[in-house]
Amino acid sequence: MRLLRALHQRLSKLSSQNIAAFKELKAQNWQSYCQAEALQQLIALLKFTAPIPPTRSWAASPDLLLTLVDLVRTHKPKLVVELGSGVSTLIVAKAGAKKVISIDNSEEFAGKTRAMLKAHGVRGVKVRIAALKPHVSGVDWYDTTKLSDLKKIDLLIIDGPPGSKNPDARKPARPEFINRLSPRAIILIDDVNRQGERELAEAFAKALPNHVLTIYPHEKGTAVISPK
Repeated sequence: MRLLRALHQRLSKLSSQNIAAFKELKAQNWQSYCQAEALQQLIALLKFTAPIPPTRSWAASPDLLLTLVDLVRTHKPKLVVELGSGVSTLIVAKAGAKKVISIDNSEEFAGKTRAMLKAHGVRGVKVRIAALKPHVSGVDWYDTTKLSDLKKIDLLIIDGPPGSKNPDARKPARPEFINRLSPRAIILIDDVNRQGERELAEAFAKALPNHVLTIYPHEKGTAVISPK
Protein backbone atom coordinates (compact mmCIF):
# COMPACT_ATOMS: atom_id res chain seq x y z
CA MET A 1 0.00 0.00 0.00
CA ARG A 2 2.79 2.42 0.83
CA LEU A 3 4.40 1.74 -2.52
CA LEU A 4 1.14 2.32 -4.37
CA ARG A 5 0.48 5.52 -2.42
CA ALA A 6 3.98 6.86 -3.21
CA LEU A 7 3.54 5.96 -6.88
CA HIS A 8 0.17 7.71 -6.99
CA GLN A 9 1.66 10.85 -5.41
CA ARG A 10 4.52 10.84 -7.89
CA LEU A 11 2.15 10.47 -10.85
CA SER A 12 -0.01 13.29 -9.50
CA LYS A 13 3.04 15.53 -9.21
CA LEU A 14 4.14 14.73 -12.77
CA SER A 15 0.61 15.40 -14.01
CA SER A 16 0.58 18.82 -12.33
CA GLN A 17 3.96 19.67 -13.83
CA ASN A 18 2.78 18.64 -17.29
CA ILE A 19 -0.33 20.79 -16.97
CA ALA A 20 1.77 23.79 -15.89
CA ALA A 21 4.20 23.22 -18.78
CA PHE A 22 1.31 22.97 -21.24
CA LYS A 23 -0.22 26.22 -19.97
CA GLU A 24 3.13 28.00 -20.27
CA LEU A 25 3.66 26.72 -23.81
CA LYS A 26 0.13 27.77 -24.76
CA ALA A 27 0.75 31.29 -23.40
CA GLN A 28 4.05 31.56 -25.28
CA ASN A 29 2.40 30.48 -28.53
CA TRP A 30 -0.40 32.99 -28.06
CA GLN A 31 2.11 35.76 -27.37
CA SER A 32 4.07 34.89 -30.50
CA TYR A 33 0.87 35.01 -32.54
CA CYS A 34 -0.07 38.42 -31.10
CA GLN A 35 3.37 39.84 -31.86
CA ALA A 36 3.35 38.46 -35.42
CA GLU A 37 -0.10 39.96 -35.98
CA ALA A 38 1.04 43.38 -34.70
CA LEU A 39 4.20 43.25 -36.83
CA GLN A 40 2.17 42.53 -39.96
CA GLN A 41 0.02 45.58 -39.24
CA LEU A 42 3.12 47.74 -38.72
CA ILE A 43 4.58 46.67 -42.06
CA ALA A 44 1.30 47.38 -43.84
CA LEU A 45 0.80 50.77 -42.18
CA LEU A 46 4.31 52.20 -42.46
CA LYS A 47 5.56 50.72 -45.75
CA PHE A 48 9.24 50.34 -44.87
CA THR A 49 11.76 50.87 -47.65
CA ALA A 50 14.69 49.22 -45.84
CA PRO A 51 15.14 46.39 -43.33
CA ILE A 52 14.16 47.01 -39.72
CA PRO A 53 16.08 45.57 -36.75
CA PRO A 54 14.69 42.72 -34.67
CA THR A 55 11.90 43.52 -32.22
CA ARG A 56 11.11 41.95 -28.80
CA SER A 57 13.72 40.93 -26.22
CA TRP A 58 15.69 44.11 -25.39
CA ALA A 59 14.00 46.00 -28.23
CA ALA A 60 10.39 47.18 -28.18
CA SER A 61 7.79 44.56 -29.00
CA PRO A 62 5.45 44.96 -32.00
CA ASP A 63 2.37 45.47 -29.81
CA LEU A 64 3.97 48.50 -28.16
CA LEU A 65 5.17 49.83 -31.53
CA LEU A 66 1.67 49.55 -32.95
CA THR A 67 0.33 51.55 -29.98
CA LEU A 68 2.93 54.23 -30.70
CA VAL A 69 1.73 54.48 -34.30
CA ASP A 70 -1.83 54.97 -33.08
CA LEU A 71 -0.84 57.61 -30.51
CA VAL A 72 1.20 59.62 -33.03
CA ARG A 73 -1.44 59.50 -35.75
CA THR A 74 -4.30 60.27 -33.37
CA HIS A 75 -2.72 63.04 -31.27
CA LYS A 76 -0.18 64.46 -33.75
CA PRO A 77 2.50 65.48 -31.20
CA LYS A 78 4.70 68.42 -32.17
CA LEU A 79 7.58 67.24 -29.99
CA VAL A 80 8.34 63.65 -29.07
CA VAL A 81 11.08 62.90 -26.54
CA GLU A 82 12.22 59.32 -26.21
CA LEU A 83 14.44 57.79 -23.55
CA GLY A 84 16.25 54.89 -25.19
CA SER A 85 16.71 54.89 -28.96
CA GLY A 86 16.09 52.02 -31.36
CA VAL A 87 13.38 50.65 -33.61
CA SER A 88 10.79 52.73 -31.71
CA THR A 89 12.59 55.87 -32.92
CA LEU A 90 12.03 54.81 -36.51
CA ILE A 91 8.40 53.86 -35.87
CA VAL A 92 7.52 57.21 -34.28
CA ALA A 93 9.14 59.13 -37.12
CA LYS A 94 7.51 56.99 -39.83
CA ALA A 95 4.14 57.40 -38.10
CA GLY A 96 4.34 61.15 -38.73
CA ALA A 97 5.80 62.82 -35.64
CA LYS A 98 7.05 66.30 -36.60
CA LYS A 99 10.06 66.43 -34.28
CA VAL A 100 11.68 63.57 -32.39
CA ILE A 101 14.55 63.80 -29.92
CA SER A 102 15.83 60.43 -28.75
CA ILE A 103 18.15 60.19 -25.75
CA ASP A 104 20.59 57.30 -25.48
CA ASN A 105 23.39 56.62 -23.03
CA SER A 106 25.26 54.41 -25.50
CA GLU A 107 27.24 55.82 -28.40
CA GLU A 108 27.14 52.38 -30.01
CA PHE A 109 23.36 52.05 -29.94
CA ALA A 110 22.86 55.68 -30.91
CA GLY A 111 25.09 55.10 -33.93
CA LYS A 112 23.02 52.10 -34.98
CA THR A 113 19.83 54.14 -34.65
CA ARG A 114 21.25 56.96 -36.76
CA ALA A 115 22.32 54.48 -39.45
CA MET A 116 18.87 52.90 -39.45
CA LEU A 117 17.15 56.27 -39.80
CA LYS A 118 19.46 57.19 -42.66
CA ALA A 119 18.73 53.90 -44.44
CA HIS A 120 15.02 54.67 -44.26
CA GLY A 121 15.45 58.26 -45.40
CA VAL A 122 13.95 59.58 -42.17
CA ARG A 123 14.44 63.22 -41.22
CA GLY A 124 13.41 65.37 -38.26
CA VAL A 125 15.00 63.05 -35.71
CA LYS A 126 17.91 63.89 -33.42
CA VAL A 127 19.65 61.18 -31.43
CA ARG A 128 21.53 62.62 -28.45
CA ILE A 129 24.13 60.98 -26.28
CA ALA A 130 23.60 61.52 -22.57
CA ALA A 131 25.95 59.39 -20.50
CA LEU A 132 24.70 57.87 -17.28
CA LYS A 133 25.80 59.87 -14.26
CA PRO A 134 24.95 59.80 -10.54
CA HIS A 135 21.52 61.39 -10.02
CA VAL A 136 20.23 63.05 -6.86
CA SER A 137 17.76 60.18 -6.54
CA GLY A 138 20.64 57.81 -5.85
CA VAL A 139 20.71 55.95 -9.17
CA ASP A 140 22.70 56.49 -12.35
CA TRP A 141 20.61 58.35 -14.91
CA TYR A 142 21.05 60.47 -18.02
CA ASP A 143 23.29 63.54 -17.87
CA THR A 144 20.67 66.21 -17.15
CA THR A 145 22.72 68.94 -18.85
CA LYS A 146 21.78 67.28 -22.15
CA LEU A 147 18.09 67.75 -21.42
CA SER A 148 17.94 71.40 -20.38
CA ASP A 149 16.37 72.67 -23.62
CA LEU A 150 13.53 70.15 -23.73
CA LYS A 151 10.19 71.86 -23.13
CA LYS A 152 6.52 71.49 -24.08
CA ILE A 153 6.84 67.77 -24.75
CA ASP A 154 3.69 66.29 -26.28
CA LEU A 155 4.75 62.63 -26.17
CA LEU A 156 7.29 61.24 -23.72
CA ILE A 157 8.41 57.66 -24.31
CA ILE A 158 10.26 55.96 -21.45
CA ASP A 159 12.16 52.84 -22.42
CA GLY A 160 15.53 53.65 -20.90
CA PRO A 161 17.97 53.62 -19.31
CA PRO A 162 18.28 49.82 -18.92
CA GLY A 163 16.13 48.80 -15.96
CA SER A 164 16.35 45.02 -15.73
CA LYS A 165 18.94 45.06 -12.93
CA ASN A 166 17.73 48.08 -10.95
CA PRO A 167 13.98 48.61 -10.46
CA ASP A 168 14.56 52.31 -9.76
CA ALA A 169 16.69 53.00 -12.85
CA ARG A 170 13.97 54.90 -14.73
CA LYS A 171 12.25 56.66 -11.84
CA PRO A 172 14.18 59.97 -12.21
CA ALA A 173 12.14 60.55 -15.38
CA ARG A 174 9.19 61.80 -13.33
CA PRO A 175 10.88 64.65 -11.42
CA GLU A 176 13.06 65.55 -14.42
CA PHE A 177 10.23 65.75 -16.96
CA ILE A 178 7.05 66.53 -15.06
CA ASN A 179 7.47 70.29 -15.61
CA ARG A 180 8.63 69.90 -19.21
CA LEU A 181 5.36 68.43 -20.46
CA SER A 182 2.73 70.27 -22.44
CA PRO A 183 -0.81 70.29 -20.97
CA ARG A 184 -1.88 67.70 -23.55
CA ALA A 185 1.17 65.50 -23.07
CA ILE A 186 1.00 61.72 -23.22
CA ILE A 187 3.52 59.54 -21.39
CA LEU A 188 4.18 55.99 -22.57
CA ILE A 189 6.22 53.62 -20.40
CA ASP A 190 7.45 50.21 -21.52
CA ASP A 191 8.11 47.19 -19.26
CA VAL A 192 5.36 47.92 -16.72
CA ASN A 193 5.12 44.21 -15.97
CA ARG A 194 8.11 45.03 -13.78
CA GLN A 195 7.47 46.64 -10.41
CA GLY A 196 9.76 49.65 -10.91
CA GLU A 197 8.15 50.73 -14.17
CA ARG A 198 4.66 50.15 -12.76
CA GLU A 199 5.48 52.39 -9.80
CA LEU A 200 6.85 55.03 -12.19
CA ALA A 201 3.61 54.96 -14.19
CA GLU A 202 1.54 55.36 -11.03
CA ALA A 203 3.75 58.23 -9.86
CA PHE A 204 3.26 60.07 -13.16
CA ALA A 205 -0.51 59.56 -13.00
CA LYS A 206 -0.62 60.85 -9.42
CA ALA A 207 1.37 63.95 -10.38
CA LEU A 208 -0.97 64.68 -13.31
CA PRO A 209 -4.52 64.88 -11.89
CA ASN A 210 -6.01 65.74 -15.29
CA HIS A 211 -4.61 62.55 -16.80
CA VAL A 212 -5.65 58.91 -16.60
CA LEU A 213 -3.46 55.82 -16.44
CA THR A 214 -4.17 52.90 -18.77
CA ILE A 215 -2.23 49.62 -18.59
CA TYR A 216 -2.15 47.62 -21.81
CA PRO A 217 -1.68 43.82 -21.54
CA HIS A 218 1.24 43.85 -23.96
CA GLU A 219 4.09 41.36 -23.95
CA LYS A 220 6.12 43.45 -21.49
CA GLY A 221 3.28 45.62 -20.25
CA THR A 222 2.70 49.17 -21.50
CA ALA A 223 1.46 52.16 -19.50
CA VAL A 224 -0.10 55.17 -21.20
CA ILE A 225 -0.84 58.27 -19.12
CA SER A 226 -3.05 60.55 -21.20
CA PRO A 227 -5.39 63.54 -20.70
CA LYS A 228 -8.90 62.70 -19.49
